[in-house]
Amino acid sequence: MHRTALTSLVAALALALPASAAVASTPQLPPGVTLTTLSLGAQDADDFWTVHVYLPALLDGPLKTAGTAIGSKEIADRVVAALTEKGFEPRLERVDAPAFADRPAGPLGWTVRLGRYATGDEAATALAKVRAAGFAGGTRYTAQDGTDENAPQKVHVLRVDFRDFHGTVATGFGPTLSDPETLTDQIASSGAVAGINAQWFFNRGPGGLYVKDGRLLGNATQGRGGIKITNGGRRVDVDAYTAHVTLHGGAESVEIDGVNRLPGEIWNCGGVGGDLPTEKPQHDLKCTDDSELVRFTPEWGQPPSGEGAEAVVDARGFVVAVNRSRGSAVPAGGWTVQAIGDSAEWLHANARPGSRLRVSERVEDSRGHRVPLTPDTTILQVGPTLVRDGEISVNAEADGLIRQGGDQTFTYNWTLRANPRSMIGVDEQGRLMLVVVDGRQAGYSEGLGIAQTAELMKRLGAVEAMNLDGGGSSVVATAEGGIVNRPSDATGQRSLGNAILINAG
Repeated sequence: MHRTALTSLVAALALALPASAAVASTPQLPPGVTLTTLSLGAQDADDFWTVHVYLPALLDGPLKTAGTAIGSKEIADRVVAALTEKGFEPRLERVDAPAFADRPAGPLGWTVRLGRYATGDEAATALAKVRAAGFAGGTRYTAQDGTDENAPQKVHVLRVDFRDFHGTVATGFGPTLSDPETLTDQIASSGAVAGINAQWFFNRGPGGLYVKDGRLLGNATQGRGGIKITNGGRRVDVDAYTAHVTLHGGAESVEIDGVNRLPGEIWNCGGVGGDLPTEKPQHDLKCTDDSELVRFTPEWGQPPSGEGAEAVVDARGFVVAVNRSRGSAVPAGGWTVQAIGDSAEWLHANARPGSRLRVSERVEDSRGHRVPLTPDTTILQVGPTLVRDGEISVNAEADGLIRQGGDQTFTYNWTLRANPRSMIGVDEQGRLMLVVVDGRQAGYSEGLGIAQTAELMKRLGAVEAMNLDGGGSSVVATAEGGIVNRPSDATGQRSLGNAILINAG
């Protein structure tokens, strides 16, 4: 890497980050691409291990099998009283959610904790005593509560300056869409110079809208945030997207429920009709629908088998078979559509061998404008949005980060607490940023809550930014140096459904 490029990058970062930030840079990348690791924050005496006692979902629920991390004060008071009666000294702590773009700040619920320990092993010993007394729980490191702005963080920033870089930024996946592959293997097989994890995958399918090179490979979580990449990465737009895929058979038409996913299972919810318990986005929640049509493209690989019906369509749009069970291979250049429940009746009534089936697709942005799916268009629906038009903008409700119903354990653990995070953004100079923050590693890097993640991206200079898949999937790597960060899983990097790759061209 040219010294002038490094000097410019460090200077730009220094404007947004504390003077105490330690900076390390890695060469072995083409001109215009820089990789910088920042060490932020520091461990302090206020960081300690504690026992987190789980609460029952109902006031009169059993304590020994309780499974919620946060609850109402009435339920928490009951647990505090029960612990005190057994000789423990619990703490009742209120958890406040920060303000988001579509939700004001306010109390989320109450937690019950006890003890203050120097190590995780000491906390685990105390937890065993709590469990033996008839309670449920786990251990927590307080620096990972998502409220410590000075907690230790390792931040890895891949920045692409297209004034000097003449390649492209695109997405890739393994041998097939349903066959996940590690980031280092995806980099090696594609010839990319570097990359980062991208989208959630559930049951071998994309967890939201996925458009690659103009081809719709995963249907939308309706209305959820996403990022559109065009012109080889030189244009990046953060927005919310919907997608509607319609199957036409003769004079009849019907909406397809999904693309390249298991029929009946709608992860992250946000489906198109009949889904339970909700049709609104709910991150990491599986909704269900017993009557669905799901399209499979060649990119998926071998479609799933099971009861129902399917039509097999060749590259010209002609139906070559209609079957009363599911699982046929996708013809080269063609596709299949699988049906379960009542939708199987529609398929049998409107698809005949030798007839034609046609699919139409319409993707819209938050303003209701149609998004052209050109060969230069890639869309990843991940979320939440972090920065829009230079301002922090997290749509926690619309993106499904706030769990519907009384149990806010997911909201607390995933949205508020610190976790490894991956992000994509663009600064005012048009430079693309791919960012990973390590997490769940006490004293080394704690990770970030979603609100902190948005703040970090703005401090790095992002005018548009989007959260990517995170947790154990957060990984950044280069072709020359391999994995750059420290993935949080003890086994190392995970296999990924897809990745964002920097290609030298």
